[in-house]
Amino acid sequence: MDILSIKNGDIPFDILSWLPTETLLEMRCVSKEWYQLILDRSFVQEQFQKTGLTLSGFIFQENYQSCIDDIRTFSYISVNADSKVHKMVIDFLPEDVVILASCNGLVCCRSCFPTQHPTIYVCNPFFKKWVSFEVPQLDKRSNIALVFDPIRDPINTSTNFKIVRIQQLENEQEERYYTFKTYSAETGAWKESNEVCYSNGNLSKNKGIYAKGTLHWLTDSDQILTFDTEKELSLLIPSPIPAMEVFINVPGTCIGESKGLLHFIMICEYGIIVWCLEDYFETKWMLKHSKRLQVIEEENPKMFFKLYNSTQHKVVKGMDPWINPIAFKDEVLLMRVYGIFYSYHTETGKVVEVCSLNSLGPNPWADPSVLPYSLSLVPLDVSPSKSDSNSSRNPS
Repeated sequence: MDILSIKNGDIPFDILSWLPTETLLEMRCVSKEWYQLILDRSFVQEQFQKTGLTLSGFIFQENYQSCIDDIRTFSYISVNADSKVHKMVIDFLPEDVVILASCNGLVCCRSCFPTQHPTIYVCNPFFKKWVSFEVPQLDKRSNIALVFDPIRDPINTSTNFKIVRIQQLENEQEERYYTFKTYSAETGAWKESNEVCYSNGNLSKNKGIYAKGTLHWLTDSDQILTFDTEKELSLLIPSPIPAMEVFINVPGTCIGESKGLLHFIMICEYGIIVWCLEDYFETKWMLKHSKRLQVIEEENPKMFFKLYNSTQHKVVKGMDPWINPIAFKDEVLLMRVYGIFYSYHTETGKVVEVCSLNSLGPNPWADPSVLPYSLSLVPLDVSPSKSDSNSSRNPS
């Protein structure tokens, strides 16, 4: 059977395109025709539009706090029933890498430092496909975000992603501001945006969260910095935390995406509170979920002991909260309680113990990178007019 005979409109195409990615990956071995169909670009686009992507797990990588070297290994925390932690190495790349960002099944990495040829890689880890390009001015402090949206930019013919590099500078008046530079896979070139965003806030965890065509960065000034990658416009959005609210300790916060919307998560003495952003320009936050810590402890007595009481004691300045939200995606919150990671499902209220921090390596506390990851069928090859997918490109 020819692959063209089972394209859009035929029964195999229509039925298989409703199946989730994990199932399709298992069904590739049924026949040669199914294998070709499942990896065909038009099928991948159709399947993405029908089913979307769901969270597969979180990628965790440690950082050295005061060292120029990078840690070269990382862990993968599954959100499936087993919730196991797997040590990961992206061994199909030509060098060890640091994970920078993930978006709709693609992962962005950079060379480990020190290195003479700083390189950015964008890959699909499951298929071991990647593209790369050198960035001479890349350093360990570079903030890189990944934009990939098959709904806005269909993948029928090519996989067009963008890399956004955000940098904080200071002018002669000692005013701090952010600049934006974008690399387009479609053009193979960097473009400096004219947009400037004045802010004294420093970028915090969960850097570069993509939702509704916009990148979002949490800052330490109770604001969220946003950048529309198409219009090249930035905006500072106040967080939903009530301005006059008084807390015993600084609440733990993070941002994430679910169902196409930006979410803001706070854990404090009042409990776990989740908002979603409904309107950017009116800054309309909707309270989506809240649950008191006492209730969580009562429902999970074998996991938690004096959960609420721990929030009543002052934390030493500079220390992380006892209970800290780490990352959020598709209604799943990864949170740290003391020295243990738990997943918390906001729709069901279910809590699952994931692992101890010690199992993730010797430096799990020093501002680790934690990124949500979704398994995908997205192909990563380049057009014949560009260099081979497994070779370097050096845009000016």
